[in-house]
Amino acid sequence: MKKLFDEIKMNNLTVKNRLVRSATWEGIAALDGSIDEQSYKIYEKLAKGGVGLIIDGFTSVSSNDFYFDGMMRLSSDSLITQYKKLTDLVHQENCKIIAQLALGAFYRSGAQIEPDYMTVDEIKSVIQQFVEAAKRAEKAGFDGVQIHAAHFFFLSRFISPRVNHRTDIYGSSTDNRMRILLEILFGIRAACPTMHITIKINSSDFTYGGLEQDESLYICKKLAKNGIDSIEVSGNGTSVAGIKAHVNEAYFIDFAAKLADEVDVPVILVGGFRAKDTMEEVLNKTNIELLSLSRPLLCEPDFPNRLHNKNNAVSKCISCNRCYSSDCHKCVFRR
Repeated sequence: MKKLFDEIKMNNLTVKNRLVRSATWEGIAALDGSIDEQSYKIYEKLAKGGVGLIIDGFTSVSSNDFYFDGMMRLSSDSLITQYKKLTDLVHQENCKIIAQLALGAFYRSGAQIEPDYMTVDEIKSVIQQFVEAAKRAEKAGFDGVQIHAAHFFFLSRFISPRVNHRTDIYGSSTDNRMRILLEILFGIRAACPTMHITIKINSSDFTYGGLEQDESLYICKKLAKNGIDSIEVSGNGTSVAGIKAHVNEAYFIDFAAKLADEVDVPVILVGGFRAKDTMEEVLNKTNIELLSLSRPLLCEPDFPNRLHNKNNAVSKCISCNRCYSSDCHKCVFRR
């Protein structure tokens, strides 16, 4: 019988329990990706709160990424020391941390360029940016990296048939559109063979002409066969409002459960978990191995400790989503 607080051993990574802090953008980094005491305090509280694994907020691989303000970055060696301080704080609490490597969009001369209009050399340069960022993450003490291919940011758009209409080796078929993911995976694996490499991907784009579940399943299965260490399942419609314990939790579970049956790597499910008994029911009725939380940890960074100490624990998060319009993406009800 699987329990939330089982130790989990994965390729290149052992975590103390099955609870993951899913990457949550704080929006408080400086323009160059520098972080300050506020960021350190956020991650220290999360680590002290009992979660087994933290995936840090959207961390751009490029200094030329202007998708939104406040992005963390691993685009320069000058940032390594700052991020090493962050990983050290987390590790002091027997917690592991992964860097979510992402790209909001590709820019040329300050203008956003969609995948259709990128040159092959530009695509190769993006792949190398992910590899170089992974190398910096390793030097900074991160236990692994997550390739962010969800939520319609750059990689999510690149693999989506709604956006990518290329007719060369990077388009025109599922295999060609996902080639960029494999080349990033292979590049990181060659450069950082001892790091855990996970990916976050949409179960569906939930948009006309976009990635559907069958195609996403195919992509995930191919990634698993080619060496990805774990897969976090999300979707383009994230942070559903009005989630209630025992009513509408785990809104991506159908896809994640099917995927977990068909791949031999751990599947991580994010999306709407609020109650301990629901979480353990999901773990024991499916082959899903880990569960991710975002908003509940904004509301209560110590929610995992409460889950550990109380059999019927339920999150205080009411899924109002006001945290996303607040300063630093904090729960508006938490002092």
